[in-house]
Amino acid sequence: MSLDSAPAIELRGVSKSYDTFQAVKPLDLVVPRGATYGLLGPNGAGKTTTIRMALRIIHPDSGEIRILGKPLSQDGLDRIGYLPEERGVYRRMKVRKLLSFFAELKGVAPGVSRPRIDEWLERMDLTDRSDAKVQELSKGMQQKIQFIGSILHDPEIVILDEPFSGLDPINQRVLREIITELKQKGRTIIFSTHIIDHAERICDHVCIIARGTKVADGTITDVKREHGTEHIALRLDEPGLAVTESVRRMSQVADVREHGSELEIALRDGADPQALLEQLVRGGVRLRRFEIAEPTLEQIFIERVGAQTAAMQEELVHV
Repeated sequence: MSLDSAPAIELRGVSKSYDTFQAVKPLDLVVPRGATYGLLGPNGAGKTTTIRMALRIIHPDSGEIRILGKPLSQDGLDRIGYLPEERGVYRRMKVRKLLSFFAELKGVAPGVSRPRIDEWLERMDLTDRSDAKVQELSKGMQQKIQFIGSILHDPEIVILDEPFSGLDPINQRVLREIITELKQKGRTIIFSTHIIDHAERICDHVCIIARGTKVADGTITDVKREHGTEHIALRLDEPGLAVTESVRRMSQVADVREHGSELEIALRDGADPQALLEQLVRGGVRLRRFEIAEPTLEQIFIERVGAQTAAMQEELVHV
């Protein structure tokens, strides 16, 4: 495999423990170049630990890490932009001076960084705060400053750890737009989150981690296909508790989730959607919508994480 076709980041058998707690069990992870890759999992799943090992912030107990086809090195790290989950800025520095400092740390000369800083401050609606001290800014503004600092050197790989945390909906949308633009330029974007809606909107690849173990990995299309379970989306003409309970008792139905006038139906193994439709009609349920839908990423996340948690608890019982 040539270096140009090698994955952006590759982890093989990477693990990390703290005393007796295994934060990340031996993990294989391949992030293709140009992908928008979501590292998903609940709080404490091992996402940040995995990222920090890939960035040599902490050393793994085992395994191999490669960046752009080469063993982990400073050269590879210099081609990465990183926004950590735990934000860190020099609060008494002025905004523009801080960003110039961040750029210099990555080898970007002031003559090159100055127009980039102006462009990004305007994009982030921070031009009028460029001479303010960082400590005078809101937490959301500070986060935007740190994001700008992570991409001023035009990195090939951008790693964002919980990037939407602390941003209002407007700035979340701005960040999503920037991520899309970076992808269109061929950059590889990796971001960790426990907010599944963001991943479903942005990512083409996802990896779900639960309790330090990978429980799903691949393109969103492949992960959904592998999961296999179809759901039925219903919109009721006359919603109500009695109707919902009637649907719940039908033989084809494994589970029902209610969302106002809509129901999300999980079918039993081997159930036929057409048979369910016949049951609904015979039962007098008046429908405005009946749609066979693929599982959402949120459904897969909940089921896979729940299954891993249950397996861990069962394992502890027998220890």
